[in-house]
Amino acid sequence: MGPYWRSSEPRLMRRLVCPEALDDLDPSDPRAVRARGDLQRVHRAMGSLTILRNLIARLPLAAAPKTILELGAGDGTLLLRLARALASWRGVELTLLDRQRVVSPETLEGFRKLKWRVSVACEDALSWASDPAETRFDLCVTTLFLHHFKDDDLGVLLEAIARRCDAFIASEPRRDLLAAVGSRLVGLLGTNAVTRGDAVKSVAAGFSGRELSDAWPKGSSGWRLREFRAPPFSHCFLAARLEYGARLE
Repeated sequence: MGPYWRSSEPRLMRRLVCPEALDDLDPSDPRAVRARGDLQRVHRAMGSLTILRNLIARLPLAAAPKTILELGAGDGTLLLRLARALASWRGVELTLLDRQRVVSPETLEGFRKLKWRVSVACEDALSWASDPAETRFDLCVTTLFLHHFKDDDLGVLLEAIARRCDAFIASEPRRDLLAAVGSRLVGLLGTNAVTRGDAVKSVAAGFSGRELSDAWPKGSSGWRLREFRAPPFSHCFLAARLEYGARLE
């Protein structure tokens, strides 16, 4: 099943973070184009939209966010689906941040039709994290992104999120037996070799237990944290400043 499993028991070993093939491909490479389309199918199979909606429903926000940041936004299509599902959220200023500029004009037009103002930031997330700028966001969203970072870099990124955002939601691969089996079956969705290989690596680098809560900056007071499994294959984490409510649902 892979080097991150014990042969004698179903318990997982520590996270194993390896470079994923899609990250190193030129955005115009046909394999990368196909893999981005594959990810849209993977999100549907994982129920990512429903998971994000449920995470937002658990946040004790006093009002709809006006400024949203998505880290590791990719092609932006998942956030567009979320925006369409949140019909009451208007006048949102959205920043889509990714190392590669792959958001299509059609996706940007979709946001404009919803009265969302969108900016695309082509930047490495760790560079963003080290930027002393104090631009703040009501909400930060990540999906299948945090698992790319080893523990030290993950801590740097979470510290920046805690410093510059008022609420945070993340949906990541779950590091467990069911997800490991599922990762080896993504070919049934018609995915290419890039996606099939990266899916296995993603689960090996995924999360379980309270690993994200433990990685949250220790000196960052005034936050409520929640971490849990979201069947069938996801691991969720959310955080909100105390002023947004007494507890997380």
